[in-house]
Amino acid sequence: MTNASLNPADLRYLAAAGGAAPSLHNSQPWSFRPTSDGRGIAVYADTTRAVPLTDPDGRALYISVGAAVFNLRVAAAQLGRDPLVTLLPHGPDPAPAAVLDLSRRAHTHDADLYPAIALRRSSRLPFANRDVPERIVGELMAAADAEDVVLAVLEEADARRVLNLTAEAERRTAADLARQAETREWLRPEEPATDGIPYQALGPQDHDARVPVRGFTGHPPTPPTPTQRFEALPQVATLTTRFDRPEDWLRAGQAMERVWLTATLHGLRMSVLHQAVEWPDTRASLRDPHTGPGYVQMVLRMGYGPPGAATPRRAVEETLQPTETGGDTPAADGSGARTDAPVVSGPR
Repeated sequence: MTNASLNPADLRYLAAAGGAAPSLHNSQPWSFRPTSDGRGIAVYADTTRAVPLTDPDGRALYISVGAAVFNLRVAAAQLGRDPLVTLLPHGPDPAPAAVLDLSRRAHTHDADLYPAIALRRSSRLPFANRDVPERIVGELMAAADAEDVVLAVLEEADARRVLNLTAEAERRTAADLARQAETREWLRPEEPATDGIPYQALGPQDHDARVPVRGFTGHPPTPPTPTQRFEALPQVATLTTRFDRPEDWLRAGQAMERVWLTATLHGLRMSVLHQAVEWPDTRASLRDPHTGPGYVQMVLRMGYGPPGAATPRRAVEETLQPTETGGDTPAADGSGARTDAPVVSGPR
């Protein structure tokens, strides 16, 4: 235990790491605030940055916030603090999605992941026809398991099934003019930007239509999108939780980021194939019926290839708010999703 409060430099350090997390359409739906005792940091879900047609229940928003929470854990470990995370704590509205108690001094191995925060990018580019070694696959599965989430790296038949479901969902989205318009709102054709997706980060379409890349610029794309040949059989993985509540979404986000940072240190690239989880029926069909009950939260594509382009980030001055006792916190999600008791997670 330590009585040392987080100083302003510590808080900026933490907020910068949290703000580097991945999010749907790079919406960055979070804000950070020091706790009233000065020895922790609270994370709030900013629903003003939601993507409501694509993510009506806020599931992807909470996964994004969970990824930011994990980055905070890694940065806290780099500062020599052992974070204790409480998910969805009780408190006056607006309540945070998570609170990190950083009062304990300790070394955790999560600090080893810190260099990957700056290196991690979504790569929508073609990958090499090269399998990820079983040793690394085992590490990625263990990374997800540490967050009580199951990572399944799919064999050929299941990979093709998931890719077909993703392609079906992409076709539906292409026919939904309202969703297309919502997606276009997050495109950033001009610099500078602080959120959203610049054109250089979109990547090409698959010339052979094996990888169902999201069509951010419409169908047909405007402006036209170049095509390239992608890997013959993409290596696909799913992240699955036992339940489907906001605390599970937060855990899934932490698991996704732990897996992604671990993969980054091994030179692996990743991108998210999110389309099939955006439609209830295709999402339900993603689950492997032979593995028992569970809820697929994310579909990941992984492999070896070039890094994706960097995406813009909001300034720390925008995401780091005054202490908890202030009154200007962005609203947390008001869906009534809080549980009867705080949910605690952390390094194990």
